[in-house]
Amino acid sequence: MVQNKHMENEPTKVRKNLVHKESFDSSGLKKVSKMPNKMQEVEMEKLVLSFGGVKDELEKGYKLLEKISKEKPSRRLTSKRIPGFGIRPEMEVGCMVTLRGEKAKNLLKRLLASVDNKMKKKQIAKNQFGFGIKEYIEIPGEEYDREIGMIGFNVVLVFSRKGKRVSIKKVKRGRLPERHHVTQDEIIKYMKENFNVRVE
Repeated sequence: MVQNKHMENEPTKVRKNLVHKESFDSSGLKKVSKMPNKMQEVEMEKLVLSFGGVKDELEKGYKLLEKISKEKPSRRLTSKRIPGFGIRPEMEVGCMVTLRGEKAKNLLKRLLASVDNKMKKKQIAKNQFGFGIKEYIEIPGEEYDREIGMIGFNVVLVFSRKGKRVSIKKVKRGRLPERHHVTQDEIIKYMKENFNVRVE
């Protein structure tokens, strides 16, 4: 009998431990605490450095991106023919390198320092923010290289939220709703809070 009483009381103890405290306002109505939605949090997906050019100019740009990112850039080929610019299909016309995670954030801080931590509102679009570096020697810690010369490159920062994979996966691909895209105001808020950027 003692054993049965113990077994009967055990669920009651478990239920007591699961009771959550409830708060009420002055009118006696129950307050509902809203938990933050992690699916709506803005994340910095990737940092893309790119350079456009052909032949010798492209080689200099390739060395520059490799020097800045400490990664091996990928070369970009054209699929069009433009006789006026001497461009033909399968011709190398640029290079780019993509960084993610902490490595991207650490490099971004240096790149923003070269433009005085300023960004223009017209540089911000849906899901991304881009700006240009006129001369790489303006980046803190970078020195002039004779083989590269005085050139610059483009920087694009891509933002996203959790769940973006739905629109890019190969199997059962879905449509990403408009509310899941990162707006211009959200990008400005993120850059101000995380990188102390001023918007002009």
